[in-house]
Amino acid sequence: MMQDRRRFPLEAFRHIALDEVGSTNTDALAAARAGDQGLLWITARRQNAGRGRRGRAWTSETGNLYATLLLIDPAPIERTASLPLAVALAVRNAIAAVMPPGTPPVEVKWPNDILIERRKTCGILLEAEMLANGKGALVIGIGINIRHKPDSAQYAVASLEDYGVTATADEIFAHLYKEMAQVLGVWNEGLGIAEITAQWRGVACGIGEKITVNLPNHSISGRFAGIDDKGLLMLDTGTELMPIAAGDVFFA
Repeated sequence: MMQDRRRFPLEAFRHIALDEVGSTNTDALAAARAGDQGLLWITARRQNAGRGRRGRAWTSETGNLYATLLLIDPAPIERTASLPLAVALAVRNAIAAVMPPGTPPVEVKWPNDILIERRKTCGILLEAEMLANGKGALVIGIGINIRHKPDSAQYAVASLEDYGVTATADEIFAHLYKEMAQVLGVWNEGLGIAEITAQWRGVACGIGEKITVNLPNHSISGRFAGIDDKGLLMLDTGTELMPIAAGDVFFA
């Protein structure tokens, strides 16, 4: 029997807006430990301890958007691997909604980097924790470069202001709030992965191009052959089609 997509109705989400915090992800996890039932957004004007993937610091100046969504037991563990793709779609759609006419397309780099002209404009960090009550907390941290961008990144970066975007963080969050509810409804606890992967491919960056994937202990290069029906990156090494579940992707 199919699950009810209405588990993620727009009216079920809540929002707490804060001024300055250490990290919205940290605050969301604290809320989960205190018994919050999830579907809670926490936003902040500024973070003083923002973090990205692999423990990297994340620039958190006033004027950008810093938001975290708390989910409790969002899906059975075997179906959560596709969630980053769904999250990327929601963020990408929210950003695309405020781009002026004639600007370059907003694209997604596997699994969930948001790019404009191959320049990263958003950081997304998913963190999970098992709670004392046996439930699983999952937080989705999102930092969008609106007015500011990192000045010492290892990759090309951009702010939305670079492309003439005049929308404020609050205005962009309003789009994100709506888009996330819609995409999570389609994702449907992982049961809607076919529709999510189809939409993801439609806005993907670099399919067919040569890439290098940095894994925890080594790097491997090949042609980006797209994603499979479970959302895994498919790397054509020339001798095999290799599925990759996690890694940092760099274009040639």
